[in-house]
Amino acid sequence: MRVALGVEYCGTNFRGWQSQAGGGTVQDALEVALAAIAGQRVGTLCAGRTDAGVHATQQVVHFDAPVDRPLSAWVRGVNSHLPEGVAVRWAQQVGDEFHARFSAHGRRYRYLLLNRPQRPGLWQGRVGWFHLPLDLSAMQQASARLPGEHDFSAFRAAECQAKSPIKLMTHASVRQCGAMFVFDFAASAFLHHMVRNLVGTLVYIGKGAQAPGWVDELLQMKDRTLAAPTFSPDGLYFRGPAYEPHWGLPDPADDVLDGLLT
Repeated sequence: MRVALGVEYCGTNFRGWQSQAGGGTVQDALEVALAAIAGQRVGTLCAGRTDAGVHATQQVVHFDAPVDRPLSAWVRGVNSHLPEGVAVRWAQQVGDEFHARFSAHGRRYRYLLLNRPQRPGLWQGRVGWFHLPLDLSAMQQASARLPGEHDFSAFRAAECQAKSPIKLMTHASVRQCGAMFVFDFAASAFLHHMVRNLVGTLVYIGKGAQAPGWVDELLQMKDRTLAAPTFSPDGLYFRGPAYEPHWGLPDPADDVLDGLLT
């Protein structure tokens, strides 16, 4: 039986999603907890790998259950074996043809940026921070240039393993909630560090170092060395993949960030 899980986590104390030598990743913690319920090792595949320090409100994972367990066991039972900072929100049986990564036709990210002279205290590890005033209008003009199919090489990490830098961005926006700037992005897929590099570029524009049209130049030049530095992972949230309705999976839009900052 193939099972899909919706998982949320705070990435602050994890070394990213993907299992690695020495452990300390979200995948490591999840697979240990699944094994405790299954009585044997359970391998998982996710919709989108996240880096160290990056959070998720709805990571989607699938695995082939080696034993028959009620869906509640894959939620409450697994959660009883998970460390603080990660929890399974739901479990659902899916067809064998479902794949958490390859069945997804889009993904969404949000970046939270605290903009004030003082560094974050209450929000430490959960938001990015920039101390100088930012021009919301300039960043909105710049972000409006991003939707469409582009070569995003200028926003791609050197270690990115994607076969192509060409991605279809369906949404890019910036808004302000008090001292917090909220950056939202949706695309067919994202390159390694792509969102954090986009945020860094928009912040450069917001502080007046570049004009909004700089985004067009960077897209045309396709040179990562010409864009702004990669921004902190602290404020980045993976808000989940998008699937066709026939899979019947919960809507990733139903997350805590919607109620908190809208």
